[in-house]
Amino acid sequence: MMMLILSHPHVFWLCLGGLLLAAEMLGGNGFLLWSGVAAVATGLLAWLVPMGWEWQGVSFALLMLIAVWLWWRWLSRRAQPRPDNALNQRGQQLLGLRFTLEQALVNGRGQIHVGDSVWPVFADRDLPAGTIVEVVAIDGIRLRVQASETH
Repeated sequence: MMMLILSHPHVFWLCLGGLLLAAEMLGGNGFLLWSGVAAVATGLLAWLVPMGWEWQGVSFALLMLIAVWLWWRWLSRRAQPRPDNALNQRGQQLLGLRFTLEQALVNGRGQIHVGDSVWPVFADRDLPAGTIVEVVAIDGIRLRVQASETH
């Protein structure tokens, strides 16, 4: 077996790359993907340019570092700034959104429909039905709204 690997080192690298890529499908964290790509590239390089096992190891390490660095650069350019952590704070997610009042606000109090839920709202003044309002603050489970200036 060792004689086969020593006489055809590119087969070893191609098999290793295939195994790493298959293992990536089971794990899915991304590191094995780039290790597998580097192993396949090393196998192709060893097939085209005969070299000793030392240089094959060095080329694998360099190709892996280059692949991981390129992947990191690509991800860092794509990264979007995350909004404030409002994952389980539905009211915080509604700040700045606009809704149309289905019922008039009486004494500055009323409710609006947001998706499949109803939220209690309050405002500084009464507003007629059909007014477009914007959520400007959250007070417990109530939304503070004001008439939207832009329609």
